[in-house]
Amino acid sequence: MDVLPFSTWYYIMGIIGIAVFSITGVLAGAKRGMDLFGIVIIGVITALGGGTLRDLILDVPVFWINNNLYIAIALSAAIVAFFLAKPLWCSYRALLILDGLGVALFNVQAIDKTLAYGFSPVVAVIMGIITGITGGIIRDLLAGNPNLILKQELYATPILIGGVFYIIWLTYLPDVPFGSLLAILIVFLIRFAAIKWDLRYPHWLLFPGKDDS
Repeated sequence: MDVLPFSTWYYIMGIIGIAVFSITGVLAGAKRGMDLFGIVIIGVITALGGGTLRDLILDVPVFWINNNLYIAIALSAAIVAFFLAKPLWCSYRALLILDGLGVALFNVQAIDKTLAYGFSPVVAVIMGIITGITGGIIRDLLAGNPNLILKQELYATPILIGGVFYIIWLTYLPDVPFGSLLAILIVFLIRFAAIKWDLRYPHWLLFPGKDDS
C-alpha cells in the first residue's frame, strides 16, 4: 500500500481513474486493428503512466509497485473494454468524455498526494496537470492518434482551473467536505462543455501555426 494514510476516498478516486484511463487506452487502440495483448498494454500504460511520472518527479515510492490492486484494476478494465469495444465506442466523443473524467480524478488525487508529502500548493497544481495529461499523451502516441494537448480545444486549462479551485478550497475551507468532489466536477464539466460545444481559446490567444501564416 502507499506509505501515507490516505483516506478511502483517495483510493476510490485512484481505482476509478485507473479503470477509466485504461478503457480510454483500449478505445484509442480499438480502431487500429490491434490484438488483445497490444491493446491491453496500451490500456495499462495509459492508466499507470501519469501517476508513475508524478511519483518519479516527487521522488516517492511509485504507487503501483507495492500495491498490485492498481495493476489488477488496469488489466481487468482493459480486458473487459477489449471485448466491449464496439458498444463502448459509440463515437470518438465517448473517448473524450471518459478522458475528461479520468483527468479530473487524477488531478485531485495528485494534488492530495503532493500536499501530503509536504510540497507547496504550486507544485501540487503542477503535479495535478502533469498526472492528468501524461496518460493521454502516452495513449495517443502509442495508438498513433492526434494528441489532445496539441489541439486548440480546452484540455489542460480545465485541469489548471480545477486544481487552483481545489487549492483555494483546502486553504480557506479545510474543514468543509466535498471540495475534492467539486474540483472533479469543475474539471469534468469544463471538458464536457469543450467537447460538446467545441470551446476553444479566442483567436488572439492562439499562436498561428504553419498553415495559418
